[in-house]
Amino acid sequence: MYSTWAIIDTDAIKNNVRFIKNHTDTEVMAIVKANAYGHGTIPVARAALEGGATWCGVARFSEALELRQAKIDCPMLLLGYTPKEHLEKMIRNQVSLTVWEPDQLELLAEAAKRAGQAARIHLNVDTGMSRIGVQPNEVLGVARKAGDTPGIVFEGLYSHFARADEGDPASADLQWERFQGVLDDLEQEGLLPPVIHQANSAASLTRKETALSLIRFGIAMYGLHPSPECPLPAAFKPALSWKSVLSQVKVLPPGRGVSYGHEYVTRGNERIGTIPVGYADGFRRLGGNQVLVGGKRAPIVGRVTMDQVMVQLDGVPDAKAGDEVVLIGRQGEGLITVEDVAEVWGTINYEVTCGIGSRVPRLYPQLLRE
Repeated sequence: MYSTWAIIDTDAIKNNVRFIKNHTDTEVMAIVKANAYGHGTIPVARAALEGGATWCGVARFSEALELRQAKIDCPMLLLGYTPKEHLEKMIRNQVSLTVWEPDQLELLAEAAKRAGQAARIHLNVDTGMSRIGVQPNEVLGVARKAGDTPGIVFEGLYSHFARADEGDPASADLQWERFQGVLDDLEQEGLLPPVIHQANSAASLTRKETALSLIRFGIAMYGLHPSPECPLPAAFKPALSWKSVLSQVKVLPPGRGVSYGHEYVTRGNERIGTIPVGYADGFRRLGGNQVLVGGKRAPIVGRVTMDQVMVQLDGVPDAKAGDEVVLIGRQGEGLITVEDVAEVWGTINYEVTCGIGSRVPRLYPQLLRE
């Protein structure tokens, strides 16, 4: 037993990958960056591959190495920046690398020579995300240079939607149009690479035409809605639940302050429980938090502290020390979703799961049965 723990349903990951693969009829890149959005990189990557994904996508060289050290040998794309000191190691580990500047090609060629094998690159085209990427009118020049540079294999081309999860299609339409223009230019020059991708989770659900060589499957793989305007089909299953336990239940008299600053003061005799979870675990220090106890929602009262938090239990008269508490997930008829928590915290579901701390163990019940 733990003070607090997260349960990851790897069968849900497999289910979600199978659904999107059947829906788009194309290859799937499982995006497992940021500890698989807080779900655990290695178990999620394995589940996604078992579910039918053929690629993994990461954002840091350390994430790529973690996968390779775990003997995960699928094609892999590093979607972000790689310090030059680690280029050779990435090439030796057969990790495809993102390029957005012509100068990167020279560094990669030097690293490829040291590694004794070619560097595979994917050119990122900035069609409107305005993050990293080659401007559309500069792609041809960079592609030509890639083709002329020894030790470089121009494996892929991609772009990223900024607003595909919104109801208004205008922005995504424009990005798609720009990307199509780039593809036309490259095709005319005979420079189209074999792997072309633009669709993220939202686009793969709402714009099937953008599912080209593969889709990059991130937030939806975890059973989380891309946005309120882009809800998931009912077939998707959330993969994460977060639980704790009541460490103490007591009755406090009227006028008793609760937690630091005494922002909450009891109005009568109140049953107050303590839960061993706090902001160091990723449970944010904000008002409005609720948890499930006995299948019912119960309000958090007083300030969230580093390691503990208090809950008002008058609505759950039978609650006692040792009872399970659900921060995210289902308990009886009660349900608190990641999106519910995100709304209270004024953020997005991505940030909620990514923010669950490293001292919260991730448990994988299906793996124990294998």
